Amino acid sequence: MDIALLIKAAIMGIVEGLTEFLPISSTGHLILAGSLLGFDDDKAKVFDIAIQTGAIFAVILVYWQKIRDTLVALPTEKQAQQFALNVLIAFVPAVLLGLLFGKAIKAHLFTPVVVASTFIIGGFIILWAEKRQQRNPATARIHAVEEMTAMDALKVGLVQCLAMIPGTSRSGSTIIGGMLMGLSRKAATDFSFYLAIPTLIGAGAYSLYKERALLSMADLPMFGVGLLFSFISAWLCIRWLLRYIASHSFVPFAWYRIAFGIVVLATAWSGLVVWAD
Repeated sequence: MDIALLIKAAIMGIVEGLTEFLPISSTGHLILAGSLLGFDDDKAKVFDIAIQTGAIFAVILVYWQKIRDTLVALPTEKQAQQFALNVLIAFVPAVLLGLLFGKAIKAHLFTPVVVASTFIIGGFIILWAEKRQQRNPATARIHAVEEMTAMDALKVGLVQCLAMIPGTSRSGSTIIGGMLMGLSRKAATDFSFYLAIPTLIGAGAYSLYKERALLSMADLPMFGVGLLFSFISAWLCIRWLLRYIASHSFVPFAWYRIAFGIVVLATAWSGLVVWAD
């Protein structure tokens, strides 16, 4: 058993769990962390996607009561049916565009410089969205996910597709995009979590199936460690984030994105850090 490899898997799992549901891009952080750790070959790319499932188990645990109640009520209650339909509607655009463009995006955009650039651009978009809502709080017309229409869900699903560009952030796209479309910060965050369940499970399953030739039984300990640490760190992060958004904005995350992106670009251009492409 390669202890060094398991330590790298644990670190990557922690990075995934801590960044998946914050508007700072888990994919971007995984690319950068993998570059620093020398954990960036083809198998590592499959690993990065697969361990998202651990973070999703954390979402299911935190939101279990709502998920269970929805499943029980699904055959008879219109509100539960509309909620499930909204999640499905928002999920479909990512599936279609992912199948069409996913391979090309991975081949050309999964680089530290692209990630750093989208970190910075995304940071400024968050600042603009938060300033807009602060200036006009009445822009929030939806305060709970149950109030969303099918069109609201489709708009959030289309915005989620921006996260195919590494460094953009899936949660950032859906939360900030949702806020710009009239959802409250809480409603946008909740729907982002629910939408993550089919999106990330689907992406993980598809990646494992597609790249199954790269994998063997010897990889199970590495994947198991990554999933475990992803689950634990994501569970802690989700519980903290739900408390945080009750009385705070996403502005600190925007400044973090901008500062971190500048550091990555500066170290890349100066040669201080050799970021692997």
